[in-house]
Amino acid sequence: MLSLSHEILQIYWWAIVSLLGGLLVFMMFVQGGQTLIFGLPKSEIQKDMIVNSVGRKWELTFTTLVMFGGACFAAFPLFYATSFGGAYWVWLAILFCFVIQAVSYEYRKKPDNFLGTRTYEIFLFINGSLGVILIGMAVSTFFVGSDFLLNEQNFVQWQTPWRGLEALGNIMLYPLGIAMFFLSRVGGGLYLINNIADDELRANLRKSVLKNTALFLPFFLIFAIWIFTKTGFEYDAQGVVSLVGFKYAMNLIKLPFVTLMMLVGLVLVLYGIYKGAFTTSIYGIVPFGVGVVLVVTGLFLITGLNNTAFYPSFSNLQSSLTIQNASSSHYTLGVMAYVSFLVPFVLGYIFVVWRAMDSRKITQNEIKNDHHAY
Repeated sequence: MLSLSHEILQIYWWAIVSLLGGLLVFMMFVQGGQTLIFGLPKSEIQKDMIVNSVGRKWELTFTTLVMFGGACFAAFPLFYATSFGGAYWVWLAILFCFVIQAVSYEYRKKPDNFLGTRTYEIFLFINGSLGVILIGMAVSTFFVGSDFLLNEQNFVQWQTPWRGLEALGNIMLYPLGIAMFFLSRVGGGLYLINNIADDELRANLRKSVLKNTALFLPFFLIFAIWIFTKTGFEYDAQGVVSLVGFKYAMNLIKLPFVTLMMLVGLVLVLYGIYKGAFTTSIYGIVPFGVGVVLVVTGLFLITGLNNTAFYPSFSNLQSSLTIQNASSSHYTLGVMAYVSFLVPFVLGYIFVVWRAMDSRKITQNEIKNDHHAY
């Protein structure tokens, strides 16, 4: 790996970061499932089945988020310092949403908890709604830019005391955040259909999948139309950043493999939704999950490849971050590339454990007799 050029290693690690981003969005079916506990279950036992189904996977979502942040820190430390260190109020808000999630699973069913079961269920809803929407809005800043600049020592200077919260005032950042919220509810519904053996609950979940798909589509279309018609941020051989019309649409043309990957992913997402909403199959989550990973990975790729500044600065265009100026050294990327070869083994282990956990579907009797249930 050390013999590869610095540029190839930068592309390789941006692909790794993009894949982790895709996996993170898929894993948010846990958050989406949490938001379904209000209104959908018709009894307390059905609510407990939903909570325990997604509760057995909540650590994987948080772990994927940590891996995404860790990959950014190792491969693109300047981006990590700028976003995670600069816009820290947004990331603290996201972290808070995940902290109350962990607390809720731990104490929701504890006897005599002073906050009460309902409070922890509200915490789970906050994690599944606000947490997901904020992450979606943070990703949207890749397309519109943030309010920072780099000084002569390459130190980040955030230009507003709001430290990332100013993004809440940009209406164009909301469509992706809201679309991700409804997408996570679709994924949550499809996963619960697969994981819970209850005919009444499965019937209600199929209706929920269809309804949330209808709510997801307009926001996703608004986001897609916006990014593929807007001006983007391109850098030349000298690293000079300039504005280019229809930049992200042009990236699709110049990166046909990425375009094909996203189209295949979109078809798989729709097929998974079809299987979940209109058939008796319980396996809609499989094509849906693969499709989400492909589409989101492709979305990340077009923000950083083909000489595109993936984290633009609207305070100072030349402070925009690219995979060239934000990456670690050639040596660091090369050494870490060897470490990345362990990733398939980790994913294989997760797959085996996941399959073992889900081999037996959750039933009402299991929840009633499980004294360690969430």
